Amino acid sequence: MTEEEKKLLSTFEARLRHLIYLHDELKQENAGLRQLLEEQKEEIAKVKASYLILEANYTNLKTARTISLNGSDVKETKLRLSKLVREVDKCIALLNE
Repeated sequence: MTEEEKKLLSTFEARLRHLIYLHDELKQENAGLRQLLEEQKEEIAKVKASYLILEANYTNLKTARTISLNGSDVKETKLRLSKLVREVDKCIALLNE
């Protein structure tokens, strides 16, 4: 093996080692990003669940407030109750199918 071939071989080995090092670093970064993604997904799920609970509470509050009005907004109360009755009717129809 000539001197030039040895030099090329050592350059190739150095570059190969560097590529392996970069590959390992990227694998570690990828694992960290996957971990972060999972944590973010869990956080999003918690926020969605909290949102759904708050939305249900808000709807219930609106219903209670509409029903408990002192007659000042009877038309809105009637509309709200009609909507609730239609929703119950739809549920009953689905159960009967």
